[in-house]
Amino acid sequence: MTKNAHLWDPASGIARGAVPRDEAERRSRNRKTIRTGRILRAKRNFSYPLLMSDRAADEQFMQQALDHASQGVGLASPNPCVGAVIVGVDGNVVGAGTHTYDGIKHAEILALQQAGENARDGTLYINLEPCSHQGRTPPCADAVIAAGVRRVVASMVDPNPAVAGRGFEKLRAAGLEVEIGAMAEQARRLNEGFARYIRRGVPFVTLKSAMTLDAKIAPSPTLQDASNRATGIPLGGWITGEGARTHVQQLRHENDALMVGIGTILADDPLLTDRSGLLRRRPLLRVILDSHLRIPLDSRLVRSARDGDVIVFFTEDPKEKAICLEEFGLRLEMLTADRGGRVDLHEVMRRLGQLQINSLMIEGGSIVNGAALAASIVDKVFLYYAPTILGESGAVPFATRMGLNGSSFPLKIKSVRVHRFEEDVAVEGYIRDPYED
Repeated sequence: MTKNAHLWDPASGIARGAVPRDEAERRSRNRKTIRTGRILRAKRNFSYPLLMSDRAADEQFMQQALDHASQGVGLASPNPCVGAVIVGVDGNVVGAGTHTYDGIKHAEILALQQAGENARDGTLYINLEPCSHQGRTPPCADAVIAAGVRRVVASMVDPNPAVAGRGFEKLRAAGLEVEIGAMAEQARRLNEGFARYIRRGVPFVTLKSAMTLDAKIAPSPTLQDASNRATGIPLGGWITGEGARTHVQQLRHENDALMVGIGTILADDPLLTDRSGLLRRRPLLRVILDSHLRIPLDSRLVRSARDGDVIVFFTEDPKEKAICLEEFGLRLEMLTADRGGRVDLHEVMRRLGQLQINSLMIEGGSIVNGAALAASIVDKVFLYYAPTILGESGAVPFATRMGLNGSSFPLKIKSVRVHRFEEDVAVEGYIRDPYED
């Protein structure tokens, strides 16, 4: 007998070590799938048997859970964005869910309901720890246990200090296998707004700005015409190209609120709306810092105000002007002034937290940028750069020096990422980790 010969198994009628014909055909199809780069899938179900290692399969299914979680952007706040996928014992997806605030039910509950009995002995993939407490819904950890799920693969612990780890403890106590950390960085980025809000009661703040390579956000007003001829950048005009501007709309969609100072309103007369075309549960809250209520009644912002989606923080109360603005539908709130006589930004953050604003993007001018950095309210920067050098000594800088000589400067930006938008680039990085104290 040669070394390649098989021993016959009379019970099965197949040579020992040989592959049954139907199994051989299935493996052949799988090898073809690998060569062509296709993944065989049934309707709404994904199957990966014999195609990859367990770790690779975990990453594939966790990516699906994260994709479902991303569908909650704009729809889940003030709750976190959570997606869940349940894989049955046959390696197929048998249930999936995305949490939305108005939908109430959590992602894992939706996935369990879709899976039914097929969840038993299966694996739950979820980007955030299942809850263990009674809120608007019963504890999800209890439902996972009752469904007979055998294994839970999660990206991260719930950042809520009152909840963190308790869901995992309950699952392990019931005998489930729990693994934490799959695709954690992506999961943390997705819910950084929720993390800052739930831990500190204030929104996660992103400072966004577009500028030239020499850090100018606009030409000098006195040299506007010359700057326009030389650079194509008029006062209040676009610095970056269409690709970067489209991405700004995506950032607006990811945030609950957008904040500027009165200087931006007077110079640009912007609408400050979310024009991404994506669904959101609450309209983008437009926040204006206007200490002396100088906002023009005929500005586009005032004329477009609807259902309290514009809030103006001020320090002095010209009653007649305030009454007119309120008649237009704006929400006016008087706050204390800081030492410079401007609206206290810490008070603004506390008030926005009370309004359940998870995330805020600042798109202000030089003064607001400088004040926000000096007040240490900024968690993250997203700075777009156009391939232009303005070269004007009187051009408007990214941030004024007002208050920038404190002990917190210079600021160190961490976890930096660089993005490309056609000819423009953007630098994204963190001043503060929203998951740390």
